[in-house]
Amino acid sequence: MERKQQPFWLPAANYYVLSVAISTAFFFIVWGILHDTGDEMPWVSAGIAASILLSGAVLLREIVMRRARSRFLRQQRVMDNRLHAAALRAHINDPRTSNKLTIERNSAILYEIGQKSQAAKLLNKFSSSHREVFEMCGEYISLNENELKSVNANSPRLAPLLKGRSIVAETHRYHLLKWAEIEAKNLTYEAQNRPKVDDRLEAAQSAINVIETALQYYPEEQALQQSRCVLTELAVSVKVSNWVERAERAAFKGDNVKALSLYRDALFDLGRDGVQNDSRHEAARRINEEIEYLRRIETSQSDLGN
Repeated sequence: MERKQQPFWLPAANYYVLSVAISTAFFFIVWGILHDTGDEMPWVSAGIAASILLSGAVLLREIVMRRARSRFLRQQRVMDNRLHAAALRAHINDPRTSNKLTIERNSAILYEIGQKSQAAKLLNKFSSSHREVFEMCGEYISLNENELKSVNANSPRLAPLLKGRSIVAETHRYHLLKWAEIEAKNLTYEAQNRPKVDDRLEAAQSAINVIETALQYYPEEQALQQSRCVLTELAVSVKVSNWVERAERAAFKGDNVKALSLYRDALFDLGRDGVQNDSRHEAARRINEEIEYLRRIETSQSDLGN
């Protein structure tokens, strides 16, 4: 990756000494020009001009240059993290070293994973940083397990390998669960707030997929199981609410046949996965009441017609 050129930056003491020197010189230049032109108080105008110049220098450093430097440092950190991750993956998968996980190589990989883990914790709200760590942990665990199949019981590598597997397994668990938590929370917010029904359903299903991915690794994790139930209910709620809203609009327009069909679709989605709970029973009860009401209207209209 090509590194961007670092923006101009001086230490505060050097910068402000230089700024004062330039402002002072500017003061005398302006004072001399105004004095030669016959200005009665040249030092006042020169002082104002020099003050404006010095203020501009302060604003330049504290706003423009500091922002540029901060942006550069952020981009540099992101690039360094990517380079470290790429280097670690290349090291793990390097065919020249993949035949044996030496004590030194094992220690180097664990150190890199530890560094990435600490960085992800500092950037705690970004799910991508946690995903990067648990993917690296997964690669190490796979390599470690393959090595343990062939390592001799008396080998000095056995203890470091076992310790490394234990440490990385815990790191993997922490960052995968953190990734799932952040992703599911963001997608749940989208599922509740996107304007279009299809977009809400897509977000809800994406959140369920995230939880399912985490459950593949930790199927007994209670928090994941509870999240899956909540998200499943959210997806069903979005579908059923859509059917009910459309049915209500159809009934308002007098199209009772279409409204009945839409209410039946809502009942189907309520019961298609076989889940039973109080909220679903209450929703089904209200829908059935609407269906009975529309049926009575249809019957009355039929009787009047005859």
